[in-house]
Amino acid sequence: MPPLATLLIYTLAGTTVGLLALLSGIPAAPLAGALLGAGLLSMSGMLEQASWPSGTRTALEIGIGTVIGTGLSRTSLDQLQTLWKPALLITLSLVLTGIVVGLWSSRLLGIDPVVALLGAAPGGISGMSLVGAEFGVGAAVAALHAVRLITVLLVLPLVVRLISPGQ
Repeated sequence: MPPLATLLIYTLAGTTVGLLALLSGIPAAPLAGALLGAGLLSMSGMLEQASWPSGTRTALEIGIGTVIGTGLSRTSLDQLQTLWKPALLITLSLVLTGIVVGLWSSRLLGIDPVVALLGAAPGGISGMSLVGAEFGVGAAVAALHAVRLITVLLVLPLVVRLISPGQ
């Protein structure tokens, strides 16, 4: 099968399951659904792995950066004037914890240290998957972050409601 046809079938599988996932109401549904759709198709062995055209990753990184960047505002900057200390403490704590948990997981569970470190890193699924792809482990990192993201999005709202019943 021509590489373009294979790529289109993967894109169709990801898009279809991503859109169907919207109906589920799960957090990050389109992303999780697209990952599931394309991933299951890839793991089925029915098609060879997709080959993305040169520059695709760069375009996706620019798109993701733009989406994140447009979420920032003057209010974000104003809030950082009072939140910079907690932001620094939280960031350093999460990065150090991620390194410790990643290295510990790698040794204890025998997984690739790169997968473990990037999978334990405090980042979003899209960004960390792209970083993982640069090291040849994007799918594994995406899987770890998908589990983490969905778990966090399901558990933390419940914890917040328990801690702050008025919210």
